[in-house]
Amino acid sequence: MLSRLPIFRPRQPSLLRGVLGSLTALGMTLRLAGFPTPDAPRPSNWQIVAVLLAACGMAETFRCLGRTWSLYHAGVLILLYSELMILVLALFLWIYP
Repeated sequence: MLSRLPIFRPRQPSLLRGVLGSLTALGMTLRLAGFPTPDAPRPSNWQIVAVLLAACGMAETFRCLGRTWSLYHAGVLILLYSELMILVLALFLWIYP
């Protein structure tokens, strides 16, 4: 029953899989940078995992982009822009000392 859902089939593009990957990367990078504490952010070598996860989530969302212009196409573009911001934030928190 669960194998019929597109999220569990990696050969089919899935917006949910891409967005969940990027949101997981956002949570990981904020947690690894020490977000809830008021101290200065601290870089961690484990943040490369969050950067790679954000890049994979963005690639998965890009697979859902259609060839013709429609409102669905516009929505996927907005998701891609938000995932690009997540990727840049993860890179910034990883590289910035």
